[in-house]
Amino acid sequence: MPIKPSTPEEEFFARQEWERKRALAQTREQALKEEERKALRERHWMRCPKCGMELVEIAYQGHQIDQCSSCRGVWLDAGELEALSKAEDTGFLGSLGRLFKD
Repeated sequence: MPIKPSTPEEEFFARQEWERKRALAQTREQALKEEERKALRERHWMRCPKCGMELVEIAYQGHQIDQCSSCRGVWLDAGELEALSKAEDTGFLGSLGRLFKD
């Protein structure tokens, strides 16, 4: 059980020490989170969500999309479906884009 400081001066220094330890712990925790985020990004960057193999960028109608080198699945980044559906108002991609807009 912690001992309560008996004088205002001891209380002041105890509070300063506590704040210093708290700030140090927050800094350490933030650094660990950043390291974990970097490790996850390295592990999963440009990997197929389905089979885990490498994704390769290919050109499709003037846009760069990601295709798996193994299962040949196609993966779109944010905004790519809208850009492709604008380029093709009729056909499969146009109808797919309208499906998600409604």
